[in-house]
Amino acid sequence: MAVFIGLSAIGPVAPDARAVSMDAANAGNASSAGNATSEASSARQAPIRLALIEGLSGPLGNGGEAVFRNLVWATERVNARGGVKLPGGARPLELVRFDSKGSVEESLAMLRAATDQSIPFVLQGNSSAVAGALIAALDRHNAREPARRALFLNYAAVDPVLTGAQCSFWHFRFDANTDMRLAALVEVVAQDRALKRVYLIGQDYSFGQHFRQEARAMLARRRPDLEIVGDELHPLGRVKDFLPYATKIRASGAQAVLTGNWGNDLTLLIKAARDIGLDARFFTFYGNALGVPGVLGEAGVDRVLAVAEWHPNAGTADSERFYAAFRQRFPKPEHDYLHARMQLMVEMLVAAIEKAGGTDPKAVARALEGLRLDARPLGVAHQGWMRASDHQLQQPLVVSVMRRAGEAGTAHDNEGSGYGFRTLRDLDAAQAEQPSTCRMSRPG
Repeated sequence: MAVFIGLSAIGPVAPDARAVSMDAANAGNASSAGNATSEASSARQAPIRLALIEGLSGPLGNGGEAVFRNLVWATERVNARGGVKLPGGARPLELVRFDSKGSVEESLAMLRAATDQSIPFVLQGNSSAVAGALIAALDRHNAREPARRALFLNYAAVDPVLTGAQCSFWHFRFDANTDMRLAALVEVVAQDRALKRVYLIGQDYSFGQHFRQEARAMLARRRPDLEIVGDELHPLGRVKDFLPYATKIRASGAQAVLTGNWGNDLTLLIKAARDIGLDARFFTFYGNALGVPGVLGEAGVDRVLAVAEWHPNAGTADSERFYAAFRQRFPKPEHDYLHARMQLMVEMLVAAIEKAGGTDPKAVARALEGLRLDARPLGVAHQGWMRASDHQLQQPLVVSVMRRAGEAGTAHDNEGSGYGFRTLRDLDAAQAEQPSTCRMSRPG
């Protein structure tokens, strides 16, 4: 018997919310989930199902649950305005949970479960290794079973190979890739002429390996005088004590640490650095969320930098409204983890479905190619366009630095920590864009 998890389990459901989630262990019965949608008129039409394949348990489960909250809110907001407008009538979105437990093998099993149910859209992001496996499997599945094709929307797996050598017609990335994020951070590093020694550390899988290689190359081009005093990789999600790593960083004399770590691997690394009093700046992809500001406290002020497509202290009127609405939906401080790109992803999918006139993955993919969307009128503080050549979203990026909440430029804190992030450098989409190496094979 299927067990359905109501959204009220993670916060009060807005009156018009119609997104429904279910336990991945019962994914085989997901087809009945439509019966649990709200009584709104759009629910008379079959819901458009989105399969979230993510690590929702295990050592990196906190990241998966944070993603889930973002996507719940995105689908709720679409449904609250009537759903997806199609010729046969508006249809609500339905979010279905598939817990991959952070495993490649389990992710592939969840993909099979989703495609067995003919769910047309698959969402995943936490781990480029998982994303690469899903792309390869989906390419084979879509060629073998054209009547049950699916489209893969990636919100966080940033290894450039996914839109480079492994690019696929069936995969679209909505996060800035490693090279885009890294180039923004290196630009800030290059401007700090007092910085002479830097340490590289990352997770030992495809993304971390590329991060290390490209960081070396970019630093050599932009700051050939910089000395790289350490360079190492560690197992993904398995290190419980980063004290030995922090000790090595301190012994190296590094003034800065450049890392792509995410989830607990980042939180524990920076916690260890704080515990030993490491006096170095951390240039990160994800240092502004999932517990890092609260762990660091005063030790992170002016020392932790992050790069993202948006942050709560962007300072514009639309940004303030966007952030206030999310905090109203998820008022607990520990749930304060909002990514504009995930909201934009859902809005662009809706726009592409409406443009295609239906949910056929091939037609929706063609509608997504080249699509430009300024989502600010929809209440999302973000905009972007989908590059057709490789399906990499082009979007603005911002580098920010941790500061005390209440200071100029830092009106909002992160996760109730008393510390937030202030903008250091804005890059528009043209400045953030990197060359494409994709040679895409397209279906006839």
